[in-house]
Amino acid sequence: MSRNHSDTQISNDNAARKERVALLSILASAAIAIGKFVAGILSGSLALISEAAHALVDTGATIITYFAVRTANKPADEEHHYGHGKFESLAALAETVILFILATVVIMHAYDRLMQGGGEFEPTILAFSVLIVSIIIDINRVYTLRKVAGETGSQALAADALHFASDLAGSTLVLLGLVAALFGFKYGDALAAIGIALFVAIAGWRLGRSTIDTLLDTAPKGMAERVRAIVNDVPGVVEVAGVRLRPGGTGNFGEIAVAISRTLPLERVVAIKERITKAVREEFADTTLTVTTEPRALDDETVLDRVLIAAAKRRLLVHHITVQDVENRLSISLDLEVDGRLSLGAAHVEATRLEIAIRDELGPETEVETHIEPLEVSHLSGLDVPQSEASEVSGILEATAAKIPAIESIHDVRVRRTPAGLVVNYHCYFDDALDVATMHKNVDLLERRFRRQYPGVVRVVGHAEPRLATILSQES
Repeated sequence: MSRNHSDTQISNDNAARKERVALLSILASAAIAIGKFVAGILSGSLALISEAAHALVDTGATIITYFAVRTANKPADEEHHYGHGKFESLAALAETVILFILATVVIMHAYDRLMQGGGEFEPTILAFSVLIVSIIIDINRVYTLRKVAGETGSQALAADALHFASDLAGSTLVLLGLVAALFGFKYGDALAAIGIALFVAIAGWRLGRSTIDTLLDTAPKGMAERVRAIVNDVPGVVEVAGVRLRPGGTGNFGEIAVAISRTLPLERVVAIKERITKAVREEFADTTLTVTTEPRALDDETVLDRVLIAAAKRRLLVHHITVQDVENRLSISLDLEVDGRLSLGAAHVEATRLEIAIRDELGPETEVETHIEPLEVSHLSGLDVPQSEASEVSGILEATAAKIPAIESIHDVRVRRTPAGLVVNYHCYFDDALDVATMHKNVDLLERRFRRQYPGVVRVVGHAEPRLATILSQES
């Protein structure tokens, strides 16, 4: 199974779990709210009625959460490029507002009751029963919601967990108020209601702060420093130029800019970006990254590297680059390959632009000379020549090579006729200790002498092999 398929399956499973938990939470909230409200009315307890109102608010908030979770699970579209994760944050913000309104109303009613001497109410068996059952249900709900919220990164479910924790604390306070009333303390109920309101307000403050941080794209604390350290350790990264992180629903989004050597080929650049993404996701699996690279000139770049970069930027092919120091200035000479069908005027324009680019790279005083060569840009239609002609060409090639002592054993000769002329490929042996420059000089000498004797040849390609390496491979 591919990683992408596995990640998608995990995401779908998490979405289903979140929706299922949110739906069960709605049913539980509704049942508890109705039970508390009935018991509160029958007993006359302000704290219990406040708890019932709190539970009813939670039921409405949980319904909002359910639909927010379903919306947040939708994939990115043309209007929401980063997905719909922040719908959960909006739901959590709505719940925060509701909590503060509820806390304010409860405190106002509790204050009025205290001013009236505590009020009269009668603790009933029904009230005690509803509270005990409610406490047991809330303990289970808080545990389940926190567990699923932690595993799926759902802010909305985390908000629900906070609400039900406040329900649990509120139910406990109401229970204590009922017990105090049994012993004749008539202010217990109003004080319990105030305690509930304060707990709700604190829970709302914590939830609101977290939700606002998400909506304002506040970076997760300490994450940027850790991501920077991870990326710095990736081979090929010269410097982490910038890290930007923001929460987004059930995960985080990140933009990382790194400096890399400008001499690297595109394949290496892509590989470095993939390694960065993999390294960060190993520690922060819920983070979606965008990695950008900034090519940078390093101190160890050679003049040859810089000439090749100037040519590569213009998508030009160069070879035989010679670098000289002449009286405290650089002199660069090179062969430039251009489309052989171009006019000399057009080819000269390309050469002049390359010379300007090299001077921009190395300095205006740099001397640059280009030798223009034709480049065959289309495939040639080749056909093996008759055996008699191939033998003739091979014989002339071997005879010519025999007069060059460094070249040994011309073999594997192939001769093809093309619209441009004959193309000859051959293999030969050299002493394996011979330097490449000397080897190339001898191969060029053979080509020049051979083409003088066989003018119909347009291209001669000699493949040099070390004699000792060939002998060892045959013996093994």
